[in-house]
Amino acid sequence: MPKVLVTGAAGFIGAEVCMRLLERGDHVIGLDNLNDYYDVSLKQARLSRFAEHEHFRFVKMDLADREAMQRLFAAEQFDQVVNLAAQAGVRYSLENPHAYIDSNIVGFANVLEGCRQQHIKHLVYASSSSVYGANETAPFSVHDNVDHPVSLYAASKKSNELMAHAYSHLYELPATGLRFFTVYGPWGRPDMAPMLFARAILAGEPIKVFNHGDMQRDFTYIDDIVEGVLRVLDRPAVPNPEWSGKQPDPASSRAPWRIYNIGNANPVRLMDFIGAIESALGVQAEKIFLPMQPGDVQSTSADVQALTDAVGFRPDTPLETGVQRFIDWYRGYDHG
Repeated sequence: MPKVLVTGAAGFIGAEVCMRLLERGDHVIGLDNLNDYYDVSLKQARLSRFAEHEHFRFVKMDLADREAMQRLFAAEQFDQVVNLAAQAGVRYSLENPHAYIDSNIVGFANVLEGCRQQHIKHLVYASSSSVYGANETAPFSVHDNVDHPVSLYAASKKSNELMAHAYSHLYELPATGLRFFTVYGPWGRPDMAPMLFARAILAGEPIKVFNHGDMQRDFTYIDDIVEGVLRVLDRPAVPNPEWSGKQPDPASSRAPWRIYNIGNANPVRLMDFIGAIESALGVQAEKIFLPMQPGDVQSTSADVQALTDAVGFRPDTPLETGVQRFIDWYRGYDHG
């Protein structure tokens, strides 16, 4: 079976991808630096679910450590790489920009070099809906121009797409970027809205509602994200024979390089999302309405037709179902 490197293996999406790869029989090397951007015990708890699996090995390593990354790639001879490690979060990028350069730019360059030198069969990497930035055309299409990011996090993700394209073009490295739209579900990140809302509501504390609630997000359930990642991983990127430099398609290339959106294609008003959490908890939230945060966008909406055409899949978990599963997990998890 294939040997797959999953970076960010202790992260929300990374841990679920590891689980699914192991369930289907792949050998998985999970890499994470276990940084303290949020509670490390949550990361360790995610890993503990499969840490003893006979086909899994955990490596604590920082993507930005060039020599260590070179040694790892040379020693392991991976077949495929799923790069999910990144310094996440738009708002944090306003406070600590260098963390994004180290992880998302320097770290990704080390991943690309490892893939090039070891002739990896397919690199799949996380991009983000945030790359659409100031784009107001809805729904967001991979065929749209994305040259106006409004946060450093978004700029770093757009940079990953460009860097991957250069490697695909120069070295024929098959590389596929996945633009994730707001991901939620069990084992999610404590700095994201579902966990922040659930914790505050159960504690009887008010929740912060930005832009006075006038926001929409394409909330996408974690299982849909993972299904999309695996389907794309199994179909290495190929050149687009119809690609033209006179009318360049931003989502494909003459090189083996592709970009896809993974989103629920069903934008939800923030107030409706809060309502679903209130309903699942059986508690009404006290709300503090605040202005828009710097770096945020008012609305995200995914056009997933390119993904559906390529791998025959589109996310479809209803919001109420996903939120109830998240709340059931949240109530049962020991938050320390």
